[in-house]
Amino acid sequence: MTITPKKILLNAFDMNSVGHINHGLWTHPRDESHRFNELSYWTDLAQTLEKGLFDGLFIADITGVYDVYQNGLDLTLKESIQLPSHDPSTLVSAMAAVTHHLGFGITVNLSYESPYQFARRFASLDHLSHGRIGWNIVTGYLDSAERLIGQKGLKDHDLRYDQAEEFLELCYKFWEGSWENDAVVKDKKNRIFTDPKKVHAIQHHGPFYQSQGVFQVSPSIQRTPVLFQAGSSAKGLSFATRHAEGIFIGGDQPEKIKKQVNDIRLLALEQGRPAEEIKIFVGITVVTAATDQLAQEKLAEYERYASPEAGLAHYSSSVGIDLSKFTDDEAIPYQKTNSIASVNQKFKEQKISKNDLKAQHRLGGRYPLIVGSAETVADALIQLMDDTGIDGFNLTRTVAPESHHDFIDLVIPVLQQRGRYKTEYDSGSLRHKIFQKGHHLPANHPAQQFRCQSSHSTIKTKDLTKQTA
Repeated sequence: MTITPKKILLNAFDMNSVGHINHGLWTHPRDESHRFNELSYWTDLAQTLEKGLFDGLFIADITGVYDVYQNGLDLTLKESIQLPSHDPSTLVSAMAAVTHHLGFGITVNLSYESPYQFARRFASLDHLSHGRIGWNIVTGYLDSAERLIGQKGLKDHDLRYDQAEEFLELCYKFWEGSWENDAVVKDKKNRIFTDPKKVHAIQHHGPFYQSQGVFQVSPSIQRTPVLFQAGSSAKGLSFATRHAEGIFIGGDQPEKIKKQVNDIRLLALEQGRPAEEIKIFVGITVVTAATDQLAQEKLAEYERYASPEAGLAHYSSSVGIDLSKFTDDEAIPYQKTNSIASVNQKFKEQKISKNDLKAQHRLGGRYPLIVGSAETVADALIQLMDDTGIDGFNLTRTVAPESHHDFIDLVIPVLQQRGRYKTEYDSGSLRHKIFQKGHHLPANHPAQQFRCQSSHSTIKTKDLTKQTA
């Protein structure tokens, strides 16, 4: 039997800011990221990505600022290291209005949100985008964020995931449990917009959240947005494999990526979910041109504007360690912190110096860098996918919007010629485009237990009441 190779899933990875992953490149003469506060910058990007048949635009976000490096904000402000940064959800309606298929994955830190207001906002966006919304679930890792909201410091890493579990449960009740599918009838003759018998109150009493009443938003196309997560600690992976439909992982060595993929698939099965119900993405940076030599020349040009030190400042906040205190050749000792556990773990597993990190941040960011002609880049992407079992990539920007245009004009046609990338969009919601199994979460997902049953069922409103231990 002939097995058809998987087609690559592809998101553009960006942020509503100047500097995102590859720091310093805002200084390049052709870079336009300083226009991030102009709506046309984002609507143009959305149309560009849809031309390239990207599955989605994945928009990162942070609450707080990077103030760990040199114990201050001077470099962060000078190099615009995700500061200033604006709310990503404000961009979606405009981008959805100028596109028809492109999905939008929005990062929101649940630690600083009210579940009700958040669920209402995302259900509204799913309506307006005709079912193209995804949520990247994060719990935060910056002490600066806690201080901004009047707290002294981050909650314990594992406690943040306990809170996330209850946040998700309450959102499922809002999205899945309050309105039946056919509650809205729009019957002008009989003056019935919504059938009252098909709308149910939510009752929730838990250690973190309390809620009682009817969700204000009728069911959107997907009900629950497509769920993404990037947890890679033990607690984070348990959470991700229970809830997420897409998981983002890091890694620059195929064997390590493959191990992560295998571990995730196994954990999904242990959670009672088919392994293929989770799509796994790796973040990458690509520099491409008409030939390998021209691509290397472009990389050298970009490196003249990049800031490896700004990359270190970003990295410092990711691990919660001021890396400026160490000499360039000194091995950075492991220190237990409350920040991103999986990134910090690297200092325990291997000897890493600032020089090592600067080499990784040659373009200001630490994502795997692929450089070459369209054929060379396509070869690398296909091999990485086939060798590791991942499903796709999150493509960072370098010089904006030039790098996206380069990838679309050069690499996409080669991938299509090789049968590894779609030549047109499928119809339907973002979830259906990714999984080809309809608009809603599958029956084996944890959200199922909170779903509203048809009013002719014996299940009544009281079944939506659940005491959370």
